[in-house]
Amino acid sequence: MLIDMIKEEEFQDLMEGHIKDMLAYLLEHDQPFGLLCNLQYVTFDPPLPEEIAQNLKEVTLFMIAGYTFESFEFDEHTLYFEAGFGPQNFGSVVNMPILAVLQLLVEETPLLLNMARPRPRHPEKGVSDEGVKNSLQTFLSNPENRKFLKK
Repeated sequence: MLIDMIKEEEFQDLMEGHIKDMLAYLLEHDQPFGLLCNLQYVTFDPPLPEEIAQNLKEVTLFMIAGYTFESFEFDEHTLYFEAGFGPQNFGSVVNMPILAVLQLLVEETPLLLNMARPRPRHPEKGVSDEGVKNSLQTFLSNPENRKFLKK
């Protein structure tokens, strides 16, 4: 079944490699691009102010151009870039697992569609409890999400 396949480590490795290859190609060719991402896996350092965080959608498009393009990096399983948010251009480093990328776009045209689920993050593998707390704070900053909490 497809739902089982997208959770398999072999499929995740294949998709992650493909995303990294596409990112390297775009960076090597100085081609700005968009990343459509699953926001639940994204962390911001410093955390975004509540008025900005609450306006981000569950699936968010990050445009990688200009300074954001220049700051873009990725390693084995994670990508990073600096970006400005909101009217004040609040600066933050965006960090996410490569598999949180749902689509890569150039000029509004999808080049890549990722169906693999991100691997679970574990503090012992370099993700701090602080990142988890920041994600929870962002989630809870939206009053609509409070209905998902158990009482």
